[in-house]
Amino acid sequence: MPKGHSLRITAAAAAELGRQAAVAGTPGMMHLDLIEGGCERWSIRLRPGHRSGVPVARADGVTVYAPHQQTVLLGGLSLDYRGDLSGGGFLMRTPEGLRSCACGAAFGPAHGAGSVNQ
Repeated sequence: MPKGHSLRITAAAAAELGRQAAVAGTPGMMHLDLIEGGCERWSIRLRPGHRSGVPVARADGVTVYAPHQQTVLLGGLSLDYRGDLSGGGFLMRTPEGLRSCACGAAFGPAHGAGSVNQ
């Protein structure tokens, strides 16, 4: 996981990832992949466990894995978590050149279209 080229995880996201991984019986391991569609080009999907892929981020004892071919799309992104009385959810914070949708769980190129190999 070279610095600056991998996914960043906020403290709030790390805490929730750790909680979800522990509840699922896979402490310290979560899998993130990008699925096409939704309100922007790519939406995030988080699941407990290692599944397959390479580590793309580590924070507070939790390692997040993603498919190797998607790592380039995750570089520079930041995963955050916001919770309130009505629930909570993970949000993607995007760098310049990308835009995120209002829900925060999807992002896409600011101009033009890109693709991702699944």
